[in-house]
Amino acid sequence: MNRKWRNWVPAVAVTAVMGAGVILVPLTANAAVDLPDLTAAEVLELAAGHSVAALSGTVEQASDLGLPDLALISGAGGGGMGASASPGADPGPDAGSVPTAEGTMLEMLTAPHTARVFLNGPTQARIQILDEMAERNFILNGDELWYFDSEENSAVRSMIEPADGVPTDLPEVQTPDQLATLFLEKADPTTEVSVGTDRMVAGRAAYQLILTPRSNETLVGSITVDVDAETGLPLAVSVAAVGGTTPAFSAAYTEISLEAPAPEIFDFTPPAGATVTEATGHGEHGNKRDHSDAKPEAADESTEPTVTGTGWATVVEFPAGGFAAEDPELTGMIDQLSTPVDGGRLMQTRLLNVLLTDDGRVLVGSVPADRLQAVADDE
Repeated sequence: MNRKWRNWVPAVAVTAVMGAGVILVPLTANAAVDLPDLTAAEVLELAAGHSVAALSGTVEQASDLGLPDLALISGAGGGGMGASASPGADPGPDAGSVPTAEGTMLEMLTAPHTARVFLNGPTQARIQILDEMAERNFILNGDELWYFDSEENSAVRSMIEPADGVPTDLPEVQTPDQLATLFLEKADPTTEVSVGTDRMVAGRAAYQLILTPRSNETLVGSITVDVDAETGLPLAVSVAAVGGTTPAFSAAYTEISLEAPAPEIFDFTPPAGATVTEATGHGEHGNKRDHSDAKPEAADESTEPTVTGTGWATVVEFPAGGFAAEDPELTGMIDQLSTPVDGGRLMQTRLLNVLLTDDGRVLVGSVPADRLQAVADDE
């Protein structure tokens, strides 16, 4: 998906629908603590300046967006990962690809999950998503990337350029640090930033930043980011909807170590009997990048989204054929979760609304439904 427009969208919209898969968790802060007083600007600076590159920890997830568990919806099999097919079915052109970002993300937003996260610099990472009776693993070690599903006993291997780090189009499992970066970038004049009560998160003392939108045209009530007092690493993120008393979603480490993980954590050999596939094509993280002199194809401006409004009142509109062409699985899932309205179908959550118009446009925003419809009617 083209990323040029993402800086214009409230971060919760990017995270909740357009972005990569998200690990979300109930905020598990424990006993209060008394830290030296810092201003909001100083805590922001502390978070922006952190340099933690190696860690291991546990992240747990729970969300309350008002969506059903998508794993129970037809077509969302395989944990919503979009990688598996019915027995005997034609694997199609996507055979050998890693799971889709959209399938991962939608599943993560509708059911609780636990994940183990291991990071050591930009070229070593392991994410273990722990399902009830199985687990899914993304393992990056230098130029080799694996995806392994223990329930299917299947693995996909890809080769990437070592300098690239983690591929940007993977279904990323975002840590509280990555989520906090999205939100803290929105700390502009449209947002009030204050310091809350100091507390302990995953056994570490943390400052609490509270971001409150000044707009009355948003579904977001407030965002809380717990910032490690020693390193500045964001340890937890929580987002509340307008009028809500509990988080609509939140993300936090329940345990964390800032020591570099053991090197063998990033080694992976498929178990005996596993089906192993080599990913093909750069789009599926397969063959190494083509360094020929061929010129890239020009972007199709007819499918580029347009942006209406600013800050928390932003609405992103995809023209007919644009959104569906890039994300047919996501569009189909939204269609199943939406209800008929005048001029189209509407999917509503506590933090995000999506309008699919009868003429094929898709409008997205962390705004009330009537604002989406007003923007659609202006076209």
